[in-house]
Amino acid sequence: MTDETTDKGEGKGSTGNNRLVVLCCAAFVSTMVGVSFAAVPLYQLFCQVTGYAGTTQRADAGGDVVLDKEITVRFDANLGGHLPWSFKPDQNSVKVKIGAMETVYYRVRNLADHDVTATATFNVTPGRAGLFFSKIACFCFTEQTLKAGEELQMGVTFYVDPAIVDDKEAKYVDTITLSYTFFPVKGSETPLAAAPRPQSASDGS
Repeated sequence: MTDETTDKGEGKGSTGNNRLVVLCCAAFVSTMVGVSFAAVPLYQLFCQVTGYAGTTQRADAGGDVVLDKEITVRFDANLGGHLPWSFKPDQNSVKVKIGAMETVYYRVRNLADHDVTATATFNVTPGRAGLFFSKIACFCFTEQTLKAGEELQMGVTFYVDPAIVDDKEAKYVDTITLSYTFFPVKGSETPLAAAPRPQSASDGS
């Protein structure tokens, strides 16, 4: 009887331990799922705060201080995913006073014989400069649908934060490159939203 009782007790203990292990595993999995969902916004926040990977800053208006010092901003245009568009900046570069607001334009044209929807990503180099490159209006991450042969002019409004001259790394930067890459969007027939200040090239503005 003693042996049987002991065996039953050990069985109950083993079952309890198994349940504890299962609960711990479930809690671990739930935690990891939560972390994975939070990873993207946390990474985006990290990039915005640090300027890592050339992430720019967002602003609602221009700065209050304009320095008597100029910096060159270059504009780059690229296409990915075999997108049948032409894409280029209206001007390759501008010299702007640090702190002064500036608006430049990019131009896209659909070379296909059917509607095409695409969206643009961006990057700033050198990466550290992204912490001080503030965009007020931009067409990035906004889906654009162009009809066959349609051409569109899209504006980018920005300024370079005067704080760049006090940064131990970025203060030596004399040229910033703003680069956009358009990629096709699959399964999307209409744009999610209009880009800031889009104008048809035929408008002449």
